[in-house]
Amino acid sequence: MLRTALTRSSRALCSGTRVAAQRPIASQIFQMQAARTAAPQLRSAARWYSAEAEGEKKADEGAEKKEDEADDVVAALKKQLEAKDAEAREWKDKCLRTVADFRNLQERTARDVKQAKDFAIQKFAKDLVESVDNFDRALSVVPQEKLKSEEQSEHLKDLVNLYEGLKMTENILLQTLKKHGLERIEPEGEIFNPNEHEATFMAPMPDKEHNVVFHVQQKGFKLNGRVLRPAQVGVVKNK
Repeated sequence: MLRTALTRSSRALCSGTRVAAQRPIASQIFQMQAARTAAPQLRSAARWYSAEAEGEKKADEGAEKKEDEADDVVAALKKQLEAKDAEAREWKDKCLRTVADFRNLQERTARDVKQAKDFAIQKFAKDLVESVDNFDRALSVVPQEKLKSEEQSEHLKDLVNLYEGLKMTENILLQTLKKHGLERIEPEGEIFNPNEHEATFMAPMPDKEHNVVFHVQQKGFKLNGRVLRPAQVGVVKNK
């Protein structure tokens, strides 16, 4: 019986020892199985997180690239717009200058045409004033006392009639010339004007104002405001 008890005790001890020895091994085996089971999930999660991070990185890079491309497009468009604005300003300036030049040309042409029209008869007028001077000379040689004389002889009447006829012809001729811009300058009693008068002599005259025309030797003429021939005059010099 003692042997039986010892045998049972030894078996129990062996059994307990085996169980105790087997428990850490089972725990290790369980942990290893759990690790093996969790490893694919961890690897999957890691891959998912890695793929997500990589996707976010690519998305950020794509967004940055699109922004850079958009900035480049905007910069290119701005440069084109500035170039077009500069070109438009240049063409506008050219157009304004062309319009101004054309208007100046029109004004200059109109002025030249007017001057050509106004002074087309200048040479003819210069030749014509000599005939007008002859009328003036013929009228000036007739004594004024004979024209105002109370004697009415036949010869005196003929002289008066001739004088009046010449005077009338001169007046008509001067009116006709005035219509075409030719006017006679009669400066007696006026202040001397060097632009219209030519002083042939000067003399002191106490009873007259200084620098006044007191004698007209030859009358002058103007054609459309321009002096065609200055009047030859005598001027008072009291200073």
